[in-house]
Amino acid sequence: MKIEEYLDGLEYDIIQGDPKADITEVVYDSRKLSKGCLFVCIEGANFDGHSAVAEAADKGAACVVVSKDVDLAALSGVTVVKVDNTRYAMAYIAAADNGHPADKLTTIGITGTKGKTTVTYMTKGILEEAGHKVGLIGTIEVIIGDEHIPAKNTTPDSYELQSYMRKMVDAGIDTVVMEVSSQGLMLHRTQGFVFDYGIFTNIEPDHIGPNEHKDFEDYMHCKSLLFKQCKVGIVNGDDAHIDGIIEGHTCKLLTYGLNEGCDYRATDMRLTRGEGHIGVDFHVSGKVEMDVDVCTPGRFSVYNALTAVAICDGFNVTEQNVRRALKKVTVKGRIELIHISDDFTLMIDYAHNAMALKSLLGTLKEYNPHRLVSLFGCGGNRDRNRRFEMGEVSGELADFTIITSDNPRFEEPLDIMADIVTGIERTKGNYITIADRKEAIRYAITHAEPGDIIVLAGKGHEDYQEIKGVKYPMDERVLIDEILKEQG
Repeated sequence: MKIEEYLDGLEYDIIQGDPKADITEVVYDSRKLSKGCLFVCIEGANFDGHSAVAEAADKGAACVVVSKDVDLAALSGVTVVKVDNTRYAMAYIAAADNGHPADKLTTIGITGTKGKTTVTYMTKGILEEAGHKVGLIGTIEVIIGDEHIPAKNTTPDSYELQSYMRKMVDAGIDTVVMEVSSQGLMLHRTQGFVFDYGIFTNIEPDHIGPNEHKDFEDYMHCKSLLFKQCKVGIVNGDDAHIDGIIEGHTCKLLTYGLNEGCDYRATDMRLTRGEGHIGVDFHVSGKVEMDVDVCTPGRFSVYNALTAVAICDGFNVTEQNVRRALKKVTVKGRIELIHISDDFTLMIDYAHNAMALKSLLGTLKEYNPHRLVSLFGCGGNRDRNRRFEMGEVSGELADFTIITSDNPRFEEPLDIMADIVTGIERTKGNYITIADRKEAIRYAITHAEPGDIIVLAGKGHEDYQEIKGVKYPMDERVLIDEILKEQG
């Protein structure tokens, strides 16, 4: 392809050189520079690609794409393209390099503080039940047919994202559902195409700090960008910040929620509980009328399922498709029920901060368990306040807390656990400390009482424990199996 073909849809200036020159490959990592390549100069946290333009020229690059002034004398014979933002340009270049795969897919992007992962799997399940071939890109993994690729970021960088979609097209997939993080939107990872559907689940203060968003307003603004990049927006009409999310939107809007006036409304919510299982069922009214059963608990499960129903209504799915899919869809580490006894309920969840733990435990209390047992630890080399907060939340909401180790990283597990104890002792909550996570889980199982709900929080889908820079294999599902076998 020629340089100008990669730049289709972008505003740019040719500072020097020939825009019709041929390109051999696209490179955005200076360590991979090659003869004839187009080099996009990305400014990262630790390295600025603009500092490598002379090296690019030495290695025979045909073109450099920049957003800053560079030394043209060092770029003799190299075409120099200047844009406002090289990350933004990279997304368009990546789309062109991969043959604009989004044009051949129905694209569904889901943003929000909570629920993204679960809604992607629910949507994928319903659409596949209706006969669609669906790819998935998210926090846990990328799914392309039978291939499951562990995820590095919730939303991959633009080139990787476009490459995944190219593979999906080649595999005969017709629809992709993906999580769209605020960071992904802020860094323009999803530019280069327009989503067919953009989804908003909810928003709460999160991801605010020196390396993420400067404040809640910035976080909300980045979430709102999706609704300037989609054809149809489906948004949570109950969310307190919905006006900020849809401000300046350019898409057709549909709403869902529990309140009157939503296009898709959940009513008649009923908590359900069986032998070792808990769930919820409800009725959907508005643009569709159907009854829905979900095998995960609480109000947030209603919102997640309702979101998926609203998305899939655009694909003309049947009530039978929805009911069948939601009966069997599971999400690793997201209220993942592990059935080991009819006497008590055991689940694994990724809740790893006070906000998520409070939401989860508050939901589970609505089922009036004999005891609500919370098992968790906190990660090392992270905000220390999280430990006090999680300890306090568990002490207030759980009947019994088992404090254990999570990913201690370069801290001592007992020091982290001591901070959690400080938080829990602000309450009247009962607790025990067991540093070894397997032994902590063993204690929870062997001391379970009929009617208990036990939640193993914090690790979720993770299958490792990080200690002093090394990730050791540790999957809670494997630990549970080992414990059961050891008990005979």
